[in-house]
Amino acid sequence: MSIIADYKRSLKHVEVEEILDLYLYRPLAFALVKAVYRTNITPNQLTVFSMFIGILGGISFGFGHRSAVILGAVLYGVCIVFDCADGQLARLKKNGTRMGRILDGMIDYVVSLSIYLGIGLGLAPESGQPEEAWWLLVAAAGLSNIFHSVTLDYYRNRFIDYVLGSSSHVKDEDYESFKEELDALKAHKGKNLRKAAIGMYLWYLNLQKKLTFQWTSAKPVKKFNEEELSRKNKAALRGWTFLGSTTGGTLLIVSTLLGRIDFYFWGLIVVGNLWTAVMFVIQNRIDHNLAEEAAS
Repeated sequence: MSIIADYKRSLKHVEVEEILDLYLYRPLAFALVKAVYRTNITPNQLTVFSMFIGILGGISFGFGHRSAVILGAVLYGVCIVFDCADGQLARLKKNGTRMGRILDGMIDYVVSLSIYLGIGLGLAPESGQPEEAWWLLVAAAGLSNIFHSVTLDYYRNRFIDYVLGSSSHVKDEDYESFKEELDALKAHKGKNLRKAAIGMYLWYLNLQKKLTFQWTSAKPVKKFNEEELSRKNKAALRGWTFLGSTTGGTLLIVSTLLGRIDFYFWGLIVVGNLWTAVMFVIQNRIDHNLAEEAAS
């Protein structure tokens, strides 16, 4: 099998990938995957290693001086590559696990928290702003980042579920299976880490639904014609992917290297949230039209 064919097999689905992932981070991650493919290294080990690299990046930001901040940005870029590599290795080896999926998502937020704390602590003296205003800016960017990630995850997984026919965590039966597992675990002592992980994961899924259902007519999606859903959502989904963590992470890296971290903050808070509002309007119109067609 050719390298290109192997690379395509390592992807989730081209339609749901971020542009920068397809043409930068995932090719780099694929080279890493090929290097470790015949070893005993597991996808979960790559996931945990990416977390440590990301945390080191946050610590580097926390030192505040120019060379440490640049190192933090570079480490964060390496973290993104490893974060891509875990899923690609799992898909090529067909050894991904349900807990691995939860672990991957949780670690993304651990890394983001460490990066934001590092930026907040390390760059506050250089910001030229009162400390309270600086931390308010950091918090607003962080909350915007979470909002963008949650929303993108929902629409990406909805597309995978109902158009591409694969299983992600949006489907009710998958949600219920995790809930049943958590209930079964609660009936016995031990496995507290697994209980906590599944509990947080279910909370996250509920948050996704609340945020997206509040803004769009996403609930009747199962009634939509799959062919029409695919045709009308491909372009919209590409728009959603610009809110992805890789795009935001790249903006952070570039802003850091330019010595203008404020570009990253205002990019998320102003441009990112305006783009989200536009996408909600577009998505709501698409869903409304599909629902009308399904009812006719």
